[in-house]
Amino acid sequence: MAELESIEPKHPERLLAVAHAPRLARQSLATLFALDERLASFAWRAKEPTIGLMRLVWWRDALEALDRAPPPGEPLLHAAAALRPDRIAGHELAAMVEGWAVLLDDPDWTAETMAMHARLRGATLFRLAGRVLGREHERIEAAGEGWALADLARQTGDPAQAGALLAMAEAPLDKGIAGGWPHNLRVLGMLAVLAREDVRRGHDALRPPASRWRLLRLLAHRWTGR
Repeated sequence: MAELESIEPKHPERLLAVAHAPRLARQSLATLFALDERLASFAWRAKEPTIGLMRLVWWRDALEALDRAPPPGEPLLHAAAALRPDRIAGHELAAMVEGWAVLLDDPDWTAETMAMHARLRGATLFRLAGRVLGREHERIEAAGEGWALADLARQTGDPAQAGALLAMAEAPLDKGIAGGWPHNLRVLGMLAVLAREDVRRGHDALRPPASRWRLLRLLAHRWTGR
């Protein structure tokens, strides 16, 4: 149990959002975001795309195998296996792997590739997180798509690419955020509203992660749902 409790995302904004989740949902949400960060590391740190893809394929197969057998010794896989009481299967988690793999398959990042990343990574992650929180809805998936695109815009070093990603993120974020968020989903709303602020500010004016203003915005959404 101690190993499972140590699994958490490293990104400070995601960590803060998880900390504001209902107590019984925190570990499952932390596992989902920690898994996403682990998969991201293979995409960003691989010196060669082929090496990154090989690691992602291993994780895809390992996650799918959770539906058939106990996990191997990797602590994050043990945490992923513990998501089964939340009705989250290994093959669903494996879709997130494909969301990162498409970026390595297409170094030019066409509009189709970016849309696939948003759907397979972002929509999947938010849908499963919504399930943990007790509610799944099309709006949640749309917010996840926009969040993934805005997050990707922060990671790329190409200003033109970042601008295209933020432009693509606007519509799904508007759809996901429209009308406010119910109390039990504000953990995800906290991240979605920051992504929408990135879209509004543009690539050249992004505030640093976990800056004072961004943390205040997170907390404001937690209190108000907007």
